[in-house]
Amino acid sequence: MAGMIPRCELRSDYDISRIIKGGWQLSEGHSQALSDDPVADMFAFVEQGIDTFDCADIYTGVEALIGRFIAANRQRAEPLAVRVHTKYVPDYGELGQLTKAKVEQIIDRSLSRLGVEQLDMVQFHWWNYAAPGCEQAAQWLAELQQAGKIALLSLTNFNSEQTRALLEAGLTLATTQVQYSLLDPRPEKSLIGLCREHGMQLLCYGSLAGGFLSDRWLGEPDPTAPGGPGLDNRSLIKYRLMIEEAGGWDALQDLLGGLKAVADRHQSSIASVAARWVLDQPQVAAVILGARNAAHVDRCEQIFRLKLDEEDRAVIAALRGQLGVPAGDVFDLERDKNGPHGRIMKYDLNSD
Repeated sequence: MAGMIPRCELRSDYDISRIIKGGWQLSEGHSQALSDDPVADMFAFVEQGIDTFDCADIYTGVEALIGRFIAANRQRAEPLAVRVHTKYVPDYGELGQLTKAKVEQIIDRSLSRLGVEQLDMVQFHWWNYAAPGCEQAAQWLAELQQAGKIALLSLTNFNSEQTRALLEAGLTLATTQVQYSLLDPRPEKSLIGLCREHGMQLLCYGSLAGGFLSDRWLGEPDPTAPGGPGLDNRSLIKYRLMIEEAGGWDALQDLLGGLKAVADRHQSSIASVAARWVLDQPQVAAVILGARNAAHVDRCEQIFRLKLDEEDRAVIAALRGQLGVPAGDVFDLERDKNGPHGRIMKYDLNSD
């Protein structure tokens, strides 16, 4: 193992780094990648033990970018072992009208973009449970898995009820990718228990709330207040909405202040405490961090140098007890197209 990044075994022949390099922030139109050479950055992460990448068919340009890295890696005298997790996210407008040929076309496109013969993991998303065809699409993905195009089949942003429905339909699912943080404990309501029951693991995004759970925002005024500078990308807007669900900007500041005290005890950082807390929760295999460039590698290693003790956990539990809990199950708020969380989503990004 390079660096200090531990690993988690998802099955006997498949393990991943417990920090996954996220890809959403590298997508075109999201924000500046802040890197002159993203392929070189990928090598830097892998060489330090962060050898698992997360992307999606709808993250514009990211599968192809990782494909460039994979091609460059093959040219090395000793190629590095890498895992790439992508997603299958059918367009909202196509729900209820999908065919197996259309599903296979998107999977084949991901294979081509990445330049591989088999996708390490495909995480299935479904926008609207009222639209027919969710179970059928999942079964088609399972058939493509049997055909050798997919190694592991997983979910992303499914709530507990719909996850159970797919499991009861006979799907074998390795993981589910969900938002989980000190601000968003919705997986604890029932999903973690369901995953334990069925041997599934959680891959968690949003554990730093887009960077709001960091020293950067301690003591800062609300950027969305009247006269404030506002927020410059959808990621920050998304997590600012989650802060509101937890109690608002003042509640965030109280949380950050408490986390700062914990971090100072360990000569660490708020972000490391927040990520470490998620990693310590049941069924959590890894956290997905949106590190844009190689400058973040050392910060990732800091997470595993930190060991939270009973005093730390008691402080964090008290801080959590002061926060509001978002309504509903995992991604239920975001699934409402007419609500504030749903209105910022982009729903039809998978068309050629």
